[in-house]
Amino acid sequence: MPTPSVGPEIIAFYSETISESERLTGSADGVLEMVRTQELLRRHLPAAPARIIDVGGGPGAHARWLIEDGYDVDLVDPVTRHIEEATAAGIRAELGDARALAAPDDSYDVALVLGPLYHLLDHGDRIRALREAARVVRPGGFVAAAAIGRYASVFEHVATTMLTVDRVRDAVADILVTGIHAPGRKGFTSSYFHTGDGLTAEMREAGLVDPVVYGVEGPVWAALKATEQYTKESLIDSPMFEAALAAARLAEPHPDLLAASSHMLAVARV
Repeated sequence: MPTPSVGPEIIAFYSETISESERLTGSADGVLEMVRTQELLRRHLPAAPARIIDVGGGPGAHARWLIEDGYDVDLVDPVTRHIEEATAAGIRAELGDARALAAPDDSYDVALVLGPLYHLLDHGDRIRALREAARVVRPGGFVAAAAIGRYASVFEHVATTMLTVDRVRDAVADILVTGIHAPGRKGFTSSYFHTGDGLTAEMREAGLVDPVVYGVEGPVWAALKATEQYTKESLIDSPMFEAALAAARLAEPHPDLLAASSHMLAVARV
């Protein structure tokens, strides 16, 4: 089966427009995402040195701490820049596509899919990526998949005040209805925004067992982002950051608050 192609606008976005290596360290809401993703994954991870495949792992933001925790990690990503950055950091990394992994069946204990679902607009492609992740994980292992929340763009663009710009408001209105940020629209690249129920259903459709979906950043991440933006001061070590982290943890058991997170993390067994 030929390897699927990744949209050129996605490759260009991560190669030329943003530095993914800085996204989870350069702002308070980025660090909040990192801290929460770490603590959620650590609840489910088997003991080190289990084998983990980090699918769509970018330049290795998560692979780094997993390796430090003693795990045996392989990273796969479609962006050459990310592979070069990950390799320079001492991570085993290779070019590849989430929908057609080169790894053999049952070769890992865990598959992380912490980026591919963001940019697969087609439902069938998302299911294919999840099935590939399940295929390379041994029976009894687990798959963790991240998704952008359906309403993240509303909160994001209020925090940045961009929601007052007509083209941004129109794009956000479309996302709320369709879940899709279409190719060619400015401000972001081709993207899909999930609902919690939609993410759960896709995990099940891919054959994964007993999926649980968590809100990552919780209900006040956008307030954190807006405050940092307007004060021009880092809030990473601030009392407000600690309050936002506490809010994310408090919100976890309450399904009605899931939609307030910028990202969701689904965990399910193979």
